[in-house]
Amino acid sequence: MRRLLIAGNWKMHLDLRGAIVLASELKRELGEVDDRDLAVFPPFPFIADVADTLSGTAIEVGAQNLHPEPEGAFTGEVSGAMLASVGCQWVIVGHSERRNQFGESDEFLNAKLRAALGAGLKPILCVGEHLAEREAGEAEAVVRRQLEADLAGLSAEQFARVTIAYEPVWAIGTGRTATPAQANEMQGAIRRLLAERFGSGPAEQCRILYGGSVKPANARALLAEPEIDGALVGGASLKAADFCAIARG
Repeated sequence: MRRLLIAGNWKMHLDLRGAIVLASELKRELGEVDDRDLAVFPPFPFIADVADTLSGTAIEVGAQNLHPEPEGAFTGEVSGAMLASVGCQWVIVGHSERRNQFGESDEFLNAKLRAALGAGLKPILCVGEHLAEREAGEAEAVVRRQLEADLAGLSAEQFARVTIAYEPVWAIGTGRTATPAQANEMQGAIRRLLAERFGSGPAEQCRILYGGSVKPANARALLAEPEIDGALVGGASLKAADFCAIARG
């Protein structure tokens, strides 16, 4: 049985003091949770401090982005090795906000995914369709195109270290959420696509998270679905009480 992963994406929120306070609250409330995996993704400037605060707990730390090159003249960018050196274990690749607001292509995301794996990080690859694509009946085709391009050239061994997050773009930060049945249907389709590429065994072992306005009120129903292996939580991860409620199930 796949072990649930609850991940909190803090996006561009908080200051250093707020990040440490939030991490301290999570440490107190969730530090000994052992029946599921937990991770938080602070903004870059706070990663080392949050990692120090959570040291010795079951809560791991990740970054929200990385550059595909290991070093170079890339002002404002951060490499996978840099992230690993300050306590990162995870990194998000291909969040819809990176795809849509910053124009990141699937080719670029494939390079990022390879860089993350090369740096020893565990990537969460995000995929998902826009509302118009869903209404046109193209949701599965869109997700297939993303997965095929983003995972191109990866071996089964590399893929074994990748987590997928299905994030319908129309549900991110909008208050709208895919129903548990909608999310489970798409995530089942994703698993079938992965089986075509990597075989049924690796596809069955891959964790597929749901992301998109996850909150305490809907998390239990979403996580009860058989194809949903956890949640990538946005706004609700900024409130310790809400994130703890989701994490405890």
